[in-house]
Amino acid sequence: MVTAVRDLNLSIGEGEAVGLVGESGSGKSVTSLSILRLLPPEARVSGAIRFGGEDLLQVPDKTMRAVRGSRIAMIFQEPMTALNPVMRVGDQIAEAVLAHGPGRSAKAKAWRLALDAMRDVGIPDHEVRARDYPHQLSGGMRQRIMIAMAIVNHPQLLIADEPTTALDVTIQAQILELLAELRHKFGLAMLFISHDLAVVSNVCDRIAVMYAGGLVEVGRSADVFARPAHPYTRGLLECSPTLRTDRSRPLRTIEGAVPAAANLPAGCPFEPRCGFRISQCAQAIPPLVEVGAAHWARCPVVAEHPAVGATL
Repeated sequence: MVTAVRDLNLSIGEGEAVGLVGESGSGKSVTSLSILRLLPPEARVSGAIRFGGEDLLQVPDKTMRAVRGSRIAMIFQEPMTALNPVMRVGDQIAEAVLAHGPGRSAKAKAWRLALDAMRDVGIPDHEVRARDYPHQLSGGMRQRIMIAMAIVNHPQLLIADEPTTALDVTIQAQILELLAELRHKFGLAMLFISHDLAVVSNVCDRIAVMYAGGLVEVGRSADVFARPAHPYTRGLLECSPTLRTDRSRPLRTIEGAVPAAANLPAGCPFEPRCGFRISQCAQAIPPLVEVGAAHWARCPVVAEHPAVGATL
């Protein structure tokens, strides 16, 4: 048995946006699919996933189907694989309405709500575009269709799984601005998944950093950027170019690779790649310790020397 995600304790308040950041293979997408109970049948989730006072791991399948797309919605990473190529995009959005709730099954009403959602996400000539097929739209427009499908039922929680990865920088900025506007307009809570700390900083109130299936740091976005407390977070920040980056020098990288889930070290999973490791790091996975107000990190070096987080 392989444990893909372990000891994950994460909360999202009403109307709050939390960024879940980490390299490929760190467990971000597994976490999001666990919330919606969309993992393969052989996968097992222990503990609890609490939403609106209910443990989603304990509710019947019928109840969970009603939650998906209605109270919790997801924007998937690649719209061309998530959208049906032989259905008009307006019909696909309307289908999300028809799937949920009594009194909302009238096709004419579902179509009107689909058009409203397309207008809300800024699609020009939305009444015309609603009759297009996915291949007739640009990548940015297809992503807006995915967002429209996610918000059409006015969910309480929106999960965005790498929603800007395949887009160019200009369109990426537009999508991020759109998500921020929709979050404030509809009071959405949002879990924003990305490998890019800089992208997450534009839309999220708090940041949770994952490495090799576990949380290594959680805190307010401003605090994590100003005072990264875990060496891995520091490494991610140093790998991200900024306007002040010296273009004559190559970007820094984190040496080594993320360990396989089936072959994790006995201690801190980041220990083999960490330049600040001590003997304690190889012995056991360290606990999360508070390094500042509402700021936590899983690092014994910071635990013993709290000031280190500001100088790593």
